[in-house]
Amino acid sequence: MKAFAGLVLSLSLALVAGEAQAVTKVPPGNRNVEQPSVPGGSASRTRALSTTYEAKYQRVLRLFQQDETLRSKIRQVSASYGLDPVHMAGAIIGEHTYNVDAYDRLQTYYVKAVSYLSTSFQFAHGGENIATFVGRPEFAECNAVAADSYDLWSCREVVWERDFRGRTVDGRSYPDDRFGAVFFQPFYAGQTFGIGQLNPLTALQMSDLVHQVSGLPKLDASDPQAVYRTIMDPDLTLAYVAATLKTSIDAYRRIAGFDISDNPGVTSTLYNVGNPEQRAYGLKLENSQRAARGEAPRLPEENYYGWLVNDRLEDLEALF
Repeated sequence: MKAFAGLVLSLSLALVAGEAQAVTKVPPGNRNVEQPSVPGGSASRTRALSTTYEAKYQRVLRLFQQDETLRSKIRQVSASYGLDPVHMAGAIIGEHTYNVDAYDRLQTYYVKAVSYLSTSFQFAHGGENIATFVGRPEFAECNAVAADSYDLWSCREVVWERDFRGRTVDGRSYPDDRFGAVFFQPFYAGQTFGIGQLNPLTALQMSDLVHQVSGLPKLDASDPQAVYRTIMDPDLTLAYVAATLKTSIDAYRRIAGFDISDNPGVTSTLYNVGNPEQRAYGLKLENSQRAARGEAPRLPEENYYGWLVNDRLEDLEALF
């Protein structure tokens, strides 16, 4: 991972403009005949709740079916970001099927959002807050090249992987874990929030795009309460869900030469796993090597989460 992160960082920081490339349309449907394996953590959470994936799927599907307000919000937000609303529904339904169970009423998310305004916490690790940490000289290169919040925080994430993850720097040991898990989940690792199950780092990355398209206030890592309220409040977080999906579609077109806008399973997969630019660069590199061997390119594929979305596409399309 560190070697690949270094490759991505060098490509990003050099700002090398690649030659124009033809864009291949990824067809609808799953590339895998059978659903890829579901991670053990998802299975454990589901067993702990004495439920099943199918029961969780049906519960979140009912939330969509019974709540015209939610469907209307998704239609409006999707249109603003140039998305088919099925992409947003797929990402949300996948999260609540495999990660957390959905609340029965949209109002519950509003109530939860307000609760974070009075909670005291910060984005920090081992007593070092995030502002101090990203002020280290290792991150100077990011400040020099970042065009927006996505570039800035994505670069910082790559620097974390390259220079800090699992290392001891200036006498301080850093965990062998993701940047978002170490600095941006003050309550417990793996925590995500709201109907879109966003993590705070993703929200910070999408801040400028959401400000530009939806006119919402920009987020600041020094105000974690506002970040958490944003990802819990459906009136705010849906724009971040759309921006995340839009960013993945744009990255795969620009970097890897694939148009994934007709395949909600692939966009949902990227919503689930994150780091779309790194993955697009990885796919581009793989396909360059395949071409050199005279092999056909590999299309983007769905994981277990995206496989479900494509498999149940008829249900999702009926919502809109």
